[in-house]
Amino acid sequence: MSDAVRFERHDAIGVITLDRPDNRNSMTPELLDAFAAAVGEARAAVDLRCVVITGTGTCFSAGADFKSVLQRDDGAWRAPHEKSFAMYEPFLSVVDIVVPVIGALNGHTVGGGFGLAMCCDIRIGARGARYGANFTRLGLAPGMAISYVLPRLVGISRAAELLFTGRLVDGDEAERIGLLSAAVAADQVLPRAMELAKAIAASAPVAVRETKRALYRGLDWDARRAAYAESFAQAESVATADAAEGIAALLEKREPRFTGR
Repeated sequence: MSDAVRFERHDAIGVITLDRPDNRNSMTPELLDAFAAAVGEARAAVDLRCVVITGTGTCFSAGADFKSVLQRDDGAWRAPHEKSFAMYEPFLSVVDIVVPVIGALNGHTVGGGFGLAMCCDIRIGARGARYGANFTRLGLAPGMAISYVLPRLVGISRAAELLFTGRLVDGDEAERIGLLSAAVAADQVLPRAMELAKAIAASAPVAVRETKRALYRGLDWDARRAAYAESFAQAESVATADAAEGIAALLEKREPRFTGR
């Protein structure tokens, strides 16, 4: 079987590709481990000037695989919140990449996959895809630092609406509210991202890296700490009857009936 995530070089540009389209590039243990390894390869390539993250198929990433596990469990003892945080840690490793990272969101980008996109510096998306964090529609509190990053991108009022309702937006709306730098046809997402990556790679590399560092320092940015803080509430919500109902409703393609328990 081919790798679930591939890392390739195109001159000074690294490309990380999520490659399990049959499972919507969801957060299986196999894909998460392969993603962490790919990020490690990108970080080790010290002469890279930009990294592009994309997927294959109709989904960039659909987030958790609800037919599998919601929390990582490798056999080692972990507290519930640590299992929730461990689920997101591989995707969060994107924030350790020192060069600019472009998310080439080839398709639907939901839940933890949406969180991965939010960890990229720039996002180009497919106009016909859907984007968002549908945690509350599943009976879950958010993870992957989404409650921290989203209001910083679109403002508190819009973030509150999207997080409280779990509503997904299309590419045009995502561009309009600032989630995407551009919404284009699906087959143009990666070419547009690579075009932008080449423009970044043509700039002075030390200056670009220092600019990225200054940008996030000025925002007092700490997505990993925020994700860890979220993990306590998410672990608590995973154990509720509403979470069981929300996930069952999703799999059965019906409206959930929440009871507050």
